[in-house]
Amino acid sequence: MASNVYRNGTGSHKGATRPLAASNSSNVKSTSFKSRIPPSNHSPGSAPLRRSNSAGGSDGVPGRVRVAVRLRPRNAEESVADADFADCVELQPELKRLKLRKNNWDSETYEFDEVLTEFASQKRVYEVVAKPVVESVLDGYNGTVMAYGQTGTGKTFTLGRLGEEDTSARGIMVRSMEEILANVSPETDSVSVSYLQLYMESIQDLLDPANDNISIVEDPKTGDVSLPGATHVEVRDERDFMELLRTGEAHRIAANTKLNTESSRSHAILMVHVKRSVLGAEDVIPSETDKSSHFAKPPKPLVRKSKLVLVDLAGSERVHKSGSEGHMLEEAKSINLSLSALGKCINALAENSAHVPVRDSKLTRLLRDSFGGTARTSLIVTIGPSPRHRGETTSTILFGQRAMKVENMLRIKEEFDYKSLSRKLEIHLDKLIAENERQQKVFDDEVERINLEALNRVSEVERNFAGALEKERLKCQMEYMESVKKLEEKMIENQQKHGCDGFMQDKCNGEGPGSSIVEDVAEVKKLLEKEIHMRKEAQEEVNKLKSQLGQCPDSGEGGGSEILKLQKALADEVLQKKKLEEEMIILRSQMLQLTFEADQMRRCLGRNGSANAYGGLDSPMSQVRGSLNGHKTPVAALFEQVGLQKILALLESEDANVRIHAVKVVANLAAEEANQERIVEAGGLTSLLVLLRSYEDENIRRVVAGAIANLAMNETNQELIMIQGGINLLSVTASRAEDPQTLRMVAGAIANLCGNDKLQTKLRSEGGIKALLGMARCGQPDVLSQVARGIANFAKCESRASTNGIKSGRSVLIDDGALPWIVQNANNDSSPIRRHIELALCHLAQHEVNAKDMISGGALWELVRISRDCSREDIRSLARRTLNLSPIFRAEMRRLRIEV
Repeated sequence: MASNVYRNGTGSHKGATRPLAASNSSNVKSTSFKSRIPPSNHSPGSAPLRRSNSAGGSDGVPGRVRVAVRLRPRNAEESVADADFADCVELQPELKRLKLRKNNWDSETYEFDEVLTEFASQKRVYEVVAKPVVESVLDGYNGTVMAYGQTGTGKTFTLGRLGEEDTSARGIMVRSMEEILANVSPETDSVSVSYLQLYMESIQDLLDPANDNISIVEDPKTGDVSLPGATHVEVRDERDFMELLRTGEAHRIAANTKLNTESSRSHAILMVHVKRSVLGAEDVIPSETDKSSHFAKPPKPLVRKSKLVLVDLAGSERVHKSGSEGHMLEEAKSINLSLSALGKCINALAENSAHVPVRDSKLTRLLRDSFGGTARTSLIVTIGPSPRHRGETTSTILFGQRAMKVENMLRIKEEFDYKSLSRKLEIHLDKLIAENERQQKVFDDEVERINLEALNRVSEVERNFAGALEKERLKCQMEYMESVKKLEEKMIENQQKHGCDGFMQDKCNGEGPGSSIVEDVAEVKKLLEKEIHMRKEAQEEVNKLKSQLGQCPDSGEGGGSEILKLQKALADEVLQKKKLEEEMIILRSQMLQLTFEADQMRRCLGRNGSANAYGGLDSPMSQVRGSLNGHKTPVAALFEQVGLQKILALLESEDANVRIHAVKVVANLAAEEANQERIVEAGGLTSLLVLLRSYEDENIRRVVAGAIANLAMNETNQELIMIQGGINLLSVTASRAEDPQTLRMVAGAIANLCGNDKLQTKLRSEGGIKALLGMARCGQPDVLSQVARGIANFAKCESRASTNGIKSGRSVLIDDGALPWIVQNANNDSSPIRRHIELALCHLAQHEVNAKDMISGGALWELVRISRDCSREDIRSLARRTLNLSPIFRAEMRRLRIEV
């Protein structure tokens, strides 16, 4: 490829640019990119002719990264807070210099390719920063325009401002696309757009939010970076492009910080792919006979593929200034890490290092072609005037100075336009085929004309021959007729001579036998008519008998229908009787179960020294059976007479019966919210956890688990249980216990803990969720009800965390294998189990990332059933709303033709 000259120069920038003292500013060597443009024979306003045989075989044109600095005016806060202080920077746009004040008497001077004051218009910024890059893209080169700076200094305003209300405020993105669309041909060229964001090291499609994890693919031969998973939208006019930008900006992540009310939390990347058809130079071929004469082959069709990358980097920030915390703090860390990786790459390129760490971040991999590659790159660094942010301003200026040292090797990517040539050859072939068809038509017409003339001549000869033949035939016929006439006359004469008249008379009288034959024929005809009449009567009789015979099956069918009706009624009676028998069996089984429970309760109450059965989570006991001396004492009276400390001391008694009774008393006290705080302050929770850890007795574990379940109804106590290892203890107890009542108490305690947003991670890491699912093995309805309640609580907390942006990714319940059990029990006969499972399914479906797993697991059908048949209106409405708001569920329902 021939060397070419461009607006922003091609000279190399070898020397290191260091800050200069203000006193020596007159001796500063100019590092302006324009000042180092080599001489050119082309006029400044004309684009030179470029030709390349292929993308890979052309030599590159050197081009340094062009850097401009833009100063943001003071905002309202800075005008008040820094009213007594001067700006930390002083611009000298006519000299393309910037002075950074270190203090009142010392400053440093830096030179850039362009220095834009706070009064610079958006149009001027575009013309000096982006327009040369856009023109290079139209000429077939890759180009990059990137904004870098502290958060809140105007990067998004400079690049991505739409300017819908004020067209003068349009940013570089809109103006670049306007110029590209104005210079391409809709018939031969194409322009497509991709709009992405790099958020927390994940590339997400702003035009298709569901596509949130796009992979980067590198060509092993050329090293080119591509994103095959990104959405490419072809753009025809400015209105389509503005609609795409609005869609992308609506999906871009932003947050409110102390430094910026709408701080971008991701790097936005707009990729514009331009494909243009051009003609290569004509190849001159000398003539063999005359060396002075020559002819040229027709130019070869070429296609130039170029890419314009517009990058709005997220602002670098210091956490103590921006006030980021929680999830925003993680976002700030990710932003600063990617910007740091970019800085390392630019440092390595500026210092001609042998190793450039482009793989440290996805941002540097995406910008691999922009710094040190084949793209023409313009960088605009944005700074603020406030002296409070002098450190961030200095860092931004130094970043720009280092970027000015980076040299790119520009290359046009030209390919032989096989499609265009094939299209032309097809057109030429169609013309030849049409011409051949026309010539064939002329030839066919000529052949047809010759054939027609020959046929006419043959017809004329045939007519002449036929005329002559007819004349001969008529002549012969006349002669024949005359001969016949002569013979007849001779015959008549001979007949007259031999008495021919008598013979003719006898012949005329011979008509008698003919009349008798006519009579016979008439008689036979009468007999035949009679036979026909009789046969017709017989046929009518047969038809009548057949009709009578056909009526018999009809009556039989009528009787059969009556029998079928009776059989159906009988079957209905049998079915009704069967249903009544099933209902009687169910009622009998329920009665037997109630009788069994009543007998068990009587035995339990009649047992010597035994406490009444613990009510668990649903109904706290009102008094304890069997105090230390075996008497019945109300809990309140026992509490007043003995005291809480003495009751808790009895938990460590060596007598097992005393320990059991003491635990029961504490459990019943914990059932009342007024006593919970006093029990915890007195160390009751710690003692209960020690008992759960130390004793293997089933009765003690059951009652202790019930007491912990009562205390776990309070949020403060839930955190204490977690801190003291209660989740792990409950999980171990659940795995060892076999008694349904013990499992019910443990499941109730874990279910209460599942309702705390702060314990989600701990519950999973310490086995709480798996223990909850493991207790479903019991199959007892009360245990399953508590398991379902815990799952519903956990799913609700997960849904709330996902909605608030705290959690991303698939549900923990799905990861731990809870979905099959949830789907299996979604239509459980037990009303409490079914209600909790329905709530859990609705909460899981509210997070879009769970949709595919729920569809493959069969949960979609259960959600549809819940939206139609659930007895509770609130759950039914929640399921219907969740299905209608999810794009994945809607698409699957359309595919299956399901209507909600």
